[in-house]
Amino acid sequence: MAKNWTFENIPDLQGKTIIVTGGNSGLGYESVKAFALKGATVILACRNLAKGEKAKNEILKTNPSGEIQVMQLDLANLTSVEAFAKKFASEHKQLNVLLNNAGIMATPNIKTDDGFEAQLGTNHLGHFALTGHLLPLLKGTPQSRVVNVSSLAHKGGKMDFNDLMFEKCRKFKPMRAYGQSKLANLLFTYELQRFFEANNIDCIAVAAHPGGSNTRLANHFETNKFMEAVSKIARGAMQPAAKGALPQIRASVDANVKGGDYFGPSGIGELFGYPVLVKSNAASHNEENARKLWVVSEKLTGVKYA
Repeated sequence: MAKNWTFENIPDLQGKTIIVTGGNSGLGYESVKAFALKGATVILACRNLAKGEKAKNEILKTNPSGEIQVMQLDLANLTSVEAFAKKFASEHKQLNVLLNNAGIMATPNIKTDDGFEAQLGTNHLGHFALTGHLLPLLKGTPQSRVVNVSSLAHKGGKMDFNDLMFEKCRKFKPMRAYGQSKLANLLFTYELQRFFEANNIDCIAVAAHPGGSNTRLANHFETNKFMEAVSKIARGAMQPAAKGALPQIRASVDANVKGGDYFGPSGIGELFGYPVLVKSNAASHNEENARKLWVVSEKLTGVKYA
């Protein structure tokens, strides 16, 4: 594989159709921008259409010929997820890459519209449902991919199947919930790859993480002036979003990627650097938990994979 993989290594994407969830800001924005510059038809999926259109217009200033379609998608609402998938399927005949990028981090103890803990509901269950609804198109597109964006925080995650929604614990811990959701992203990725292989589906499941990247993902930490100042200092020390997006971009388009691969930055602690193959922790490879999560996810979302 290439050393110091950069934007220049992205192949020509003419004729490819790519969905990017959370494409209006941060890593998602940079991914939409890169894919569009390389000729792909990109669906910028986001909750707020106005923000999505603004992001699209910003990208088109530097790439007037870019093919970007803004579509409404609220991953915290299963009805919205299903509606998005139906609309997409009615307008497109192929799906080369589904980049499940959107995420929230360290939120208060709030619920999705369907009553799920917000981080697990948005980061995992919403994407699980979306992928399931789009499965017919993925199966019908040769050499398609599903890319799930995890985090270094998965290493602190633990799947508590007796209390997935943190309804029994005494005190809600935002980062514990975030870690569980990011571990769920990886368990889902590896189980999805096994599903593809077992059913001879010409699609691969891949994961990536951005290391330490300057985005607005952690804005929930900014609860007062002091924490806002600390957060700004921390973001200033991180790599820019354009570089942080490279692992997920590589996972999406590099011809050498294999199912079950996991990409992250090459530097110390996987915090900075160019995208390379990295390893997730042992808990993410627990096949019993992966299968259990799959069954629970189908039950909670009502989306069956077949």
